[in-house]
Amino acid sequence: MPIHDWSRVEAGDFHDFHQCWVVAIRNALNAGLLPPGYIAMAEQVTGRPIPDVVSLQAYEPKGGPEGGIAVATASPTARLIAKIQSVNYGKRADRVVIRHGRGKVVAIMEILSPGNKESRAALRSFVEKAADILNQGVNLLVVDLFPPTPRDPQGIHKAIWDELGDQPFVAPPGKPLIVASYIGGDIPTAHVESVGIGDALPSLPIFLSETRYIPAPLEATYQGAWAVFPAMLKELIEPTAQ
Repeated sequence: MPIHDWSRVEAGDFHDFHQCWVVAIRNALNAGLLPPGYIAMAEQVTGRPIPDVVSLQAYEPKGGPEGGIAVATASPTARLIAKIQSVNYGKRADRVVIRHGRGKVVAIMEILSPGNKESRAALRSFVEKAADILNQGVNLLVVDLFPPTPRDPQGIHKAIWDELGDQPFVAPPGKPLIVASYIGGDIPTAHVESVGIGDALPSLPIFLSETRYIPAPLEATYQGAWAVFPAMLKELIEPTAQ
């Protein structure tokens, strides 16, 4: 199914789709995509203007970390693979992180909403949060189905990447939307795909570690969320032929 032009509807309409999509992703991951010992949870983010989060919380499975489901270990492909060449010593400052019995968060998936880019402060908050996640060694997958704004003229990936290093990035003509998968840690790595309205969503990796990942179930879950999206709102995006 092609990516729709979500700029045709109000932010609240996309929020409804966004919530349904997040749950569909969570369900797909728990239904067998994740190896034993991992769970996906839909968590509400409060206090900052960033979207709901699908967080993968790691538990050490019995019999070792590999479990019984095949997880890819070869290097995944993408149009661009970029790596920060210098060590980020800023992240080595001491900090206290507390988890209550659920284990370590190893990956976070973020789907941007219009509110994430509606102001300089909102975008700044999102970008700082993303950089902080990566600096803590947590892996991150970001989906942005909205075109660049004056606040992120080169797209959300460049805005995030500029927090970590300074490497050029220019989306191909007609491909202003971004799906990016990041490996967090001292030397972050980004796998980036540029897409446009009418394209299918790419299955970039969700990294569970630096060497283990699963494909993100973006296209199938997007289709599932679209199937139950209100018909009246669908007509705003896909007007019926007269």
